[in-house]
Amino acid sequence: MINKEHLEKLRREYLQKGFHEKDAAENPFLQFSLWFNEALELGLIDANAMALATAGKDGRPSNRIVLLKSFDESGFIFFTNYASRKGRELIQNPYAALLFYWEEISRQVRVEGNVEKISAEESALYFQLRPVESRLGAWASEQSSIIESREALEKRYNELEKYYAEQVIPLPEFWGGFRVIPERIEFWQGRPGRLHDRLLYIKENNKWLIRRLAP
Repeated sequence: MINKEHLEKLRREYLQKGFHEKDAAENPFLQFSLWFNEALELGLIDANAMALATAGKDGRPSNRIVLLKSFDESGFIFFTNYASRKGRELIQNPYAALLFYWEEISRQVRVEGNVEKISAEESALYFQLRPVESRLGAWASEQSSIIESREALEKRYNELEKYYAEQVIPLPEFWGGFRVIPERIEFWQGRPGRLHDRLLYIKENNKWLIRRLAP
């Protein structure tokens, strides 16, 4: 068990350059693209990984890591099984929060907004780009449901692998993409002394306003 005193002393200093209003793009999607591309150019592992927070009708939150697969000014897209816990919660309560964290450059991006399903056509296009193993996995796994065993899951996968050996693997009806349509996007840059830079983009009357938040 971790010693409480040791845990309390765990800290590091943030020594990255600042993020000032004069350097911020007027459009948050452009600003995200600049930071995201920098993370990619630096070779950061899983730069497109993001925490996705959802809540169902009961209001109880849940969180997990998913992968960003596309973004533009209409929003941020990821894919999942619609019958999974996150899928069910997003259908019941179509609002979500995303968090990107790039530790090596002391940056976070937080996104909050409404959620909508993308079209089946868009989902099908992406589904066919996935590796065969991932397409079979989507069919084999009743995501978030209780299963008998690992062996039962692998048996189902092997059966599907044989069945689709000479066929195109179709898009499952229960699988596809969600788009998070931002209302707020916050850019966080770690700074010395915990005086971090936090610039928040808020959408009002179809325009993006930039506000600085206390760290």
